[in-house]
Amino acid sequence: MKLNSLAVALSLTAAQALAQLAAPNAQGVSMGHLHLTAADPEATRKFWTDLIGAQPYDKNGLSGVEVPGAIILLRKAVPTGGSAGSSVNHVAIDVPNLQPYYAKVDAAGLKHTKPASASEQMIIDGPDGLRVELTEDKSATVPVRFHHIHFNSPDPKAIQAWYSEHFGAVPGKRAQWEAGNIPGANLTYAKADSVVPTQGRALDHIGFEIKNLEAFCRTLTDAGIKLDIPYRTMPQLKLALAFLTDPWGTRIELTEGLVY
Repeated sequence: MKLNSLAVALSLTAAQALAQLAAPNAQGVSMGHLHLTAADPEATRKFWTDLIGAQPYDKNGLSGVEVPGAIILLRKAVPTGGSAGSSVNHVAIDVPNLQPYYAKVDAAGLKHTKPASASEQMIIDGPDGLRVELTEDKSATVPVRFHHIHFNSPDPKAIQAWYSEHFGAVPGKRAQWEAGNIPGANLTYAKADSVVPTQGRALDHIGFEIKNLEAFCRTLTDAGIKLDIPYRTMPQLKLALAFLTDPWGTRIELTEGLVY
């Protein structure tokens, strides 16, 4: 009886973790979602569920998958390119044990690389050229969770300062890279002399969930930031949103209401 109760409790905890994003920081910001351009959405969904370990996500007409800390939404279209070479080189997921993934990746016929300096990491070339890094964290308490967005920029210090000022990303380091932390994700800033915008590529845009989004948008515009799509409500999605593009070409969606 005790074992059954424990199993139920663990299942409820896992479900709650998947259904929730991190609590926002002082500026009202937390990690929200990734929006992928997928030539074959079902194949992309299968990659995330069967290989990575994500769970299905369907809410108010939005469809994709979710892991603790982030929702991954899918849009059917042929992307203009993979994530490599764009202002977001890859995204990263933490797992407690990396070893089972090698056989799964090989069975799926996917290419992967293992950084020479980090035996506990593997970078997978996923569907449509989306690069996904898996990092082993033996202290992890869930089977899979979102970890970081790896930006490329000619000026890592400048991008670090921009995300700190406008999104409250706490500056610091992750390994050798400049970085910033928001609830639910590390933002890692690597140097690359030339990058292209994310829009239209396998990772079309990243998303932050914002508390009091309308006021947040006013703060951005008062700071001189142009919104590509100004604040608006989407009753059919039970969601409010806005779009902007950072100075290095990363398209960003701001949402309020993405969580359950």
